[in-house]
Amino acid sequence: MNKLIATLVAGLFASVAFAQAPAPATSPAPATVKAEAKAEKSVAKAEKSEAKVDAKADAAVSKEQAKADQKKAKAHANTTEKKAEGAADVKASTAK
Repeated sequence: MNKLIATLVAGLFASVAFAQAPAPATSPAPATVKAEAKAEKSVAKAEKSEAKVDAKADAAVSKEQAKADQKKAKAHANTTEKKAEGAADVKASTAK
């Protein structure tokens, strides 16, 4: 029991001494700062490039969508016209 108490007390003193020791202040190395700045520039450049690619893709999609809408409208007009012609043919054939 005495050994256990002695170990606990010694551990308590060791933890108190360790907790009070100030951590050494280290400033980041100049090479690290330089590398971080370079990496940030690279990331910004990549984001800008990605935004350009996205804008081009969006423009292409909207252009294709406009073409598809025109095609759909033309097909709808043709269908409506053919229905009207068909209705006129039916009226003409029943009128005889």
